[in-house]
Amino acid sequence: MKKLTVAILIVALAMGSLFAQGAQETKAAAAEPITLDVIIAQYGPNTQNWFLGNGLNGSNFVKLFEAANPDVKLNLEVVSWNDLYTVVSTRISNNNAPDILNIDTFADYATEGLLLPVKDYCPDELYKDFFPSFIDQSVIDGTVWAVPDLASARTMYYNADMFKEVGIEVPATWAELEEACQAILDYYGGNVYPWGIDMTTDEGQAAFTYYTWNNEGGFVDKNNNWALNSAENVEAIKFAVDLYKKGYTNPSPATQTRYDLQDMFGAGKLAMVIAPNQLPTYLADKGYKINYGTAVIPANEGKAHGSTGIMDRIMAFKDDSYTDQAKRNAAIGKFLSFFYSKDVYTGWVSMEGFLPAVSSAVASLAASDPSFSAWLAVLDSCQFYPTAKAEWIDVKQGVIQVEQSALEGGDVKALLDALQAKVSK
Repeated sequence: MKKLTVAILIVALAMGSLFAQGAQETKAAAAEPITLDVIIAQYGPNTQNWFLGNGLNGSNFVKLFEAANPDVKLNLEVVSWNDLYTVVSTRISNNNAPDILNIDTFADYATEGLLLPVKDYCPDELYKDFFPSFIDQSVIDGTVWAVPDLASARTMYYNADMFKEVGIEVPATWAELEEACQAILDYYGGNVYPWGIDMTTDEGQAAFTYYTWNNEGGFVDKNNNWALNSAENVEAIKFAVDLYKKGYTNPSPATQTRYDLQDMFGAGKLAMVIAPNQLPTYLADKGYKINYGTAVIPANEGKAHGSTGIMDRIMAFKDDSYTDQAKRNAAIGKFLSFFYSKDVYTGWVSMEGFLPAVSSAVASLAASDPSFSAWLAVLDSCQFYPTAKAEWIDVKQGVIQVEQSALEGGDVKALLDALQAKVSK
């Protein structure tokens, strides 16, 4: 009996030791920082430095975040827009999706069941700070799948000195635009391009809106069904392509990006360009000194003017490999809370000249930039891409292909008919 008692005692001590060791290991595991893979789109020359270099209060975003959140580590990568979709697709195919992704589109990821609903990780206080109209752009079947990163609005910029020298008024209609283009062409003898067009793979989908939305057309009809080959769209794209054929534009709309056009504009080689609200920041950073004005994008006679709003997103992917999903969700929430904190976020949007997605940033931005309030008014009237529709990626690539084929002489109506048939299957 005594031997049995001693044996039981030895077993109990051993089990106690094991329990203690297990508790220590659990405690160590709980204290182990969680690492989040983050992919950020490269918006301009400052993005890489802001996140990973020496661009944020003398430090960088990753270091500041990790100092404030020692239980979370960031494996953050900045990827150019030219490579972003390929990089993300490859990682998804290899079962290696990032934890957090900054990109424009979301619907295909959501419909494939790859994303976490925003409610699973976004703190309530932060969620309420987003502009509701921005949140609405990321809803499918009543579920919010992404939060807005930032926004920009597009308008027309013109060289005020050139317009004064030539003696012309700023055009508000398509007919007036053609008259202004011809006057500029005649006055400068072809040394200045009157009008800028970017129909590249970079932003050709934006060019589609500049003309179709100002002819009361667009991607979808009033019932949110694809209407790519509407009569309004055919007329609008024909008008844009005709501007090129008449010699009113930059010589290579299919290869010269918005940044090429902005450089031409800053150098006095381009009289008019449609660009986002961050163009002044771009011009200043590049050292261009130009007297410019802004105006509405010209519309067809009798049609309402429409501005193009661009909104990108931050989303979180599912990852079943995490044993503690609540811990992972909390870490993602910490990333968002830090990113959208006032000092950090206002520094981010003002650095590249963007418009904010949270209301808490408005007051400080308006105080530092008196023109900011005017841009908010423009943004209120903006239309947005129909990115909540699963076919958006195909449509985006499709309209660019239509434009580029039309520049080479393709029939606009036939091209848009084919695209409409493809996405309506």
